[in-house]
Amino acid sequence: MNIEEYIESGQLELYALQQLSPAEAAEVERLAAEHPPIRAELISVQRALGLYAEAHALTPPAGLRERVLSGFQQAIQPQSAAEPATPTEPAAPYIAPAAPHYEAAPAETVVRTLPAAEAGSGFRWLAIAASVALLLSLGANWLFYSRWQQSENQLVLAQAKEQLYAAATQAVEKRLATRTEELGILRDEQFRMVVMTGTPQAPGARARVMYNPVSRRVYVDVKNLPAAPSGKQYQLWALDKGKPVDAGMLAQTTAVGDSLQRMKDVASAQAFAVTLEDAGGHPTPTMAALTVMGQML
Repeated sequence: MNIEEYIESGQLELYALQQLSPAEAAEVERLAAEHPPIRAELISVQRALGLYAEAHALTPPAGLRERVLSGFQQAIQPQSAAEPATPTEPAAPYIAPAAPHYEAAPAETVVRTLPAAEAGSGFRWLAIAASVALLLSLGANWLFYSRWQQSENQLVLAQAKEQLYAAATQAVEKRLATRTEELGILRDEQFRMVVMTGTPQAPGARARVMYNPVSRRVYVDVKNLPAAPSGKQYQLWALDKGKPVDAGMLAQTTAVGDSLQRMKDVASAQAFAVTLEDAGGHPTPTMAALTVMGQML
């Protein structure tokens, strides 16, 4: 796995805020135990969130404590004090006189005052709740930022892939255009083909020339040429009435049969030959380095 990507995914922050499912939290704990960088980052995140909570604990507005206590007092229902009846000894039966009628006295309202310690505890819990709300908001913002950053990275990657695809498409189109041009040359009746075979220095060498006397264009199609040594390069010669004329240097890719190569225009020729010369060419052919040669039919 990519540890840096996992650290930047926001999972550690959600774990510290207790916003992960049990399975996701277990995965974070497992990875933290296996990878020291993840464990160190998780400890750093937890420490940072703790410091943030302490630094941003809210102070309640003035009078909040009195309003809370007043609300608690109003919520307490009036209670009536009742005294338990005292048992008496049984007496002989008699006719009791009518009891006088009395108006019931109003019940006494009991008001409880919260202890100072309990009120202070409620005050602290309100501050903690506010801090937790801030932490959750911070975690959500961090998660949204991480997701946005991931989306932006994915967009950049998609754009890069699109550029690579466009470049590959252009390369294919260019190669297709080259092949189409080569096919047109091979099928053009004005081009005359000269097959060049190997000399005793290179008996297995093969190449051919496509020559158009009208347009004077010359193309070389390499079938098999030995690899040119370092510092050496193949050179094409057109033989016009026995006189050699420089027709250009063969590219290394053409020397291994990659494609047709356009050479220098030649006004007139009855034969073609290839020699192995120093890189960059030579004014006259080195006959000892003659590789292939062929006459026009």
